[in-house]
Amino acid sequence: MSDINQISKTQKKLLAGREYIGVHRIDGPLVFIQKTHPVGYRELVECVDKDGHTRLGLVLDTSESVVVCQIFEGTSGLTMPDSRVRFKGEPLTIGVTSKMLGRVFNGLGMPIDGGPAPLAEAELDVNGKPINPTAREYPRDFIQTGISVIDGMNTLIRGQKLPIFSGNGLPHNELAAQIARQAKIKGGKTDFAVVFAAMGVKHDVAQYFIRSFESTGVLENVALFLSLADDPSIERLITPRTALTLAEHLAFNKDMHVLVIMTDMSNYCESLREISTIRGEIPSRKGYPGYLYSDLAELYERSGMLKGFKGSITQLPILTMPNDDISHPIPDLSGYITEGQIVFEREMYARNIYPPVAGLPSLSRLMKDGIGEGMTRNDHPHLASQLFAAYSYVKDVRNLASVIGEEELTPLDHQYMEFGEAFEKKFVSQGFEEDRSIEETLDIGWEVLSHLPVEELHRVTDEEIETYYKG
Repeated sequence: MSDINQISKTQKKLLAGREYIGVHRIDGPLVFIQKTHPVGYRELVECVDKDGHTRLGLVLDTSESVVVCQIFEGTSGLTMPDSRVRFKGEPLTIGVTSKMLGRVFNGLGMPIDGGPAPLAEAELDVNGKPINPTAREYPRDFIQTGISVIDGMNTLIRGQKLPIFSGNGLPHNELAAQIARQAKIKGGKTDFAVVFAAMGVKHDVAQYFIRSFESTGVLENVALFLSLADDPSIERLITPRTALTLAEHLAFNKDMHVLVIMTDMSNYCESLREISTIRGEIPSRKGYPGYLYSDLAELYERSGMLKGFKGSITQLPILTMPNDDISHPIPDLSGYITEGQIVFEREMYARNIYPPVAGLPSLSRLMKDGIGEGMTRNDHPHLASQLFAAYSYVKDVRNLASVIGEEELTPLDHQYMEFGEAFEKKFVSQGFEEDRSIEETLDIGWEVLSHLPVEELHRVTDEEIETYYKG
C-alpha cells in the first residue's frame, strides 16, 4: 500500500471523511482499526459511539495492517462492533485569536469559563511548524520577573526556555502564578501576554491560578489551558501543543511578547509513558519511551525569536522531580534541551524561605547576554558572580561547621556564615506579592555583601565597590 504522502491532493480529498464501522481492538485510550486506506501520522479522527456521541482523536501509528488512534475523551462506553471511526484527512487544528486572552480553556482549546467560543482569526495546526535554526534571532532582552533570585542570579531572557525543577509539595505553583502576574519586558511599553498550560492539576490548583490572576487584574492578558486531574490523561499530551499554537499566533502574527508557563511537565511525561506502555513499545530509562527526548524537544523548541518578526515566545516549563532526583530522565533530558534551570531545594523550604531556589545548581545560560549596562545595570554581571562565589564558600563553611562545630571557625568564616544567613533571608526570600525592580534587587545584593570585608570581594571592580558597597 502506498504511503499517504505519495497520494495526490485530489485522492486525499476523496478519502477524507471515509468512515469505518467496527474496530479491531480497544485498549485504554487507544483504538485499533484494520484494513483502512492510507492515513497520515497525527491525522485527526472522529470516533462515534452507538449513541451518536462524537469523540476526537489522533492517529498515533499507521501501517498497511492496522491504524492506532488515541481518543482524547477516553474510550469508556465504546464497543468494538458499534463504534464508527472517520478519518478527517487533516491534522488537529485550533482556532486562534487575540480574544482568547482573558479566557479559560480545556486542553483541546474549548472554553470552560462559561463564555462562547471566541471568533477565530486563523485555524492553525497544533503540531506547529519546524523552525529553521538560521531564522532564529539570538535572545538578548531582559525579562523582569520581580523575583530577586531569578532577576539577579538566574536572569530570564526574552526568547529563552528556562525550566523550574521542583518537587512534590514545594511552592512551584505559587512561583508560577507570581511570575505570570509580575513578568514584564524592561524599558519601553510592549505588548506582553502570558499563555498558561496546566496538565494534570487538581481542581483547587486550577482555581488558585484563576483567582490569583483575577484578583490582581492580569487575567485579561492571560490565556489559561487547563487539563485537570480527572480529565482523560491522554488530553495532557495535546494541552501544551494547543497553548503553544496560540502563543505562536500572538507572537508572530500579532507582534506580542509571550511568556508560556507549562506545569507540570512530569504529568505530561507520565501520560507519554502510559501510552507507550499500552502500545507495547520497548521501554527506555525508568519505563519512559526512547523518544522522550525528541518529544520534549518538539515542545521546548517552539520558543524563541525569529528574524523579521517583532514578537517572541519565552518558555518557563515547570516539572516536579520524582523523589527530588535531578538525575531522573525528565529533568535530565530537559536540561539538555533548555538554556539552564531553576532548582528548588527542600531544605530551604523547610526553613520557610520562599522561593526556595538553590543558589548553586541553578543557572541561566543566556544571562550573560541580557544583563549589564544598557540592559539592567553596569554592576549586575560582577555582582552576580560575586554572590555566586561567596555563597559557594558559605556551603563549604557550613559543611565544616557540621564537623568541627561553629565555635572552631575562624572570624572570617563567621562573617561568611552571617553573609549566608543575610543572603537567604533578604535576597532570596521575599513575599508572594512582593514585586522588586531590578534596581532594588541589585541594591539588596550589595547590602548582603556588606557582611563581608572588602578584601574578600575579588569579582567586582574598585569603582563598583566605591559606588555601591555599604560596608
